Amino acid sequence: MPSSLTPAPAMYSGYGFRDFEIGDVDVVRHGGLYHLFHLTLPNHDYIAHAVSKDGLKWRRVKNALFISDPESWDDDMLWTMHVSPDPFRNGVWRMFYTGLCMRERGRIQRIGLARSADLYRWEKDDSGRYPLTVSEAHYEHSVKEGRRWVSFRDPFCFQDNGKIYLLAAARVKAGPIIRRGCVALAEETSESRFAFHPPLFYPMHYDDLEVPNLVRIGGRYYLIASIREDVKVHYWYADDLAGPYHNFYDNVLMPQGNYAARVSEDGDRTLVWNFFYKGLTTQGSHLMAPPKELVADDRGHLRLKTFAGFSELIAERYTPADLEPIDKLFGNPHASGETSSASCWLGCDSGFEAFLPRGEYRDFMLEGALNLEGHGKCGLVFRIDDQGDGYYLSLDIFKGIAQIRAWSHNPEGGIEGAFSYDQLQAGYYLATANPMPFCLLVYEQYIEFSLNGYVLLTLADDRFKKGRLGFYVESARIRIDALQLNLLRSPAAESYPTCMANY
Repeated sequence: MPSSLTPAPAMYSGYGFRDFEIGDVDVVRHGGLYHLFHLTLPNHDYIAHAVSKDGLKWRRVKNALFISDPESWDDDMLWTMHVSPDPFRNGVWRMFYTGLCMRERGRIQRIGLARSADLYRWEKDDSGRYPLTVSEAHYEHSVKEGRRWVSFRDPFCFQDNGKIYLLAAARVKAGPIIRRGCVALAEETSESRFAFHPPLFYPMHYDDLEVPNLVRIGGRYYLIASIREDVKVHYWYADDLAGPYHNFYDNVLMPQGNYAARVSEDGDRTLVWNFFYKGLTTQGSHLMAPPKELVADDRGHLRLKTFAGFSELIAERYTPADLEPIDKLFGNPHASGETSSASCWLGCDSGFEAFLPRGEYRDFMLEGALNLEGHGKCGLVFRIDDQGDGYYLSLDIFKGIAQIRAWSHNPEGGIEGAFSYDQLQAGYYLATANPMPFCLLVYEQYIEFSLNGYVLLTLADDRFKKGRLGFYVESARIRIDALQLNLLRSPAAESYPTCMANY
């Protein structure tokens, strides 16, 4: 039987025999609900539909779309989709989707269209104008080219200045085989009639630019895509839709393990949704992460902020006075700490020490402003036990690197394998002067860390379920101002299907 029948709401899995059946996602907000559409793995035989009031807890409803009958162009698999309002029909939604055909053994990707008046009941367009096949004038078009399959997938519909564009992952016709990935561009000149243009962006760098998105923020255009080579979400920018598109010195929007990001509008906010690969490769198990808000900072760099919906889950708020006494985990004689109503001072002149407020915690937001004195090391610990087993989040203040590790003893490891030390994720930031506002969000298996107001780490891991939390220092002294611990209501997830709840 599956290991668990109750998925964590903060990391939606899609349910089913396998714990992690969710593929690429797309979300729209309508009628007070978030509507999630996602692929189902490994068969890709239908596009699932789930709804949520808060963007965190999801309920499956009627499936949106299925593969067609044999000998149809989409009788093999359905791949990435994009849902948006129909610009030609009031009150109607369009879903562009990727389809594969059995008689071609899925080697040629095409794009189809379905419509719905309510987001629940969908009908494929059988007018003869679909599926769309990629233009041979600008892109690989035949299985005899390149990698012996035709890339034309992951459609994204974008409207700008009265014009309608369709973006897709494709490949140019020439160049090194694994460097032909580009973003194809077609203009919808009238309803369901498209004129193909040269690539919107061809970086001459990657095998594919998967799940492209285009968003306009502050008058600037941002192109977002996922890259298989490093399993990260990247972005580029331009002052005009046609380009050219540039990148900053660090154009990673989401760190390793996050993939297939999709943008959606939620009132005056732009949200980013994606799934996370557990294991940091494209072959691992995957879960859909909670959304983040997409913004541009004062330099025009794209940044992510914690989803506002988490603030609705706060059940209790603790200040430093509520958390005393603060214990030294290892009893280092060179370490000392003290607290006041507003701040904590923690230091260790020699060696390592972790300072832990009283209590064990599972789901929480820990926030404050960190000040480092000296040139040593510091970081946070959480879900840690009295042996020091748990999560360690290191902050290299001078190099601008944050890294999270799972570190524990391994009783089965023998002499040389007596411990486990797993690097889970790293993020990079522009080092700034003290103080540095931070927020550590831990909810079920979801872990998110923000620094200076922006999300830096976002991942899933569940090897440690609960434990103590705090800070560590090594040959340094830190001061934490405005420290606050917010306890989050534990999720009340319903098992699915309910008839299996007692298994």
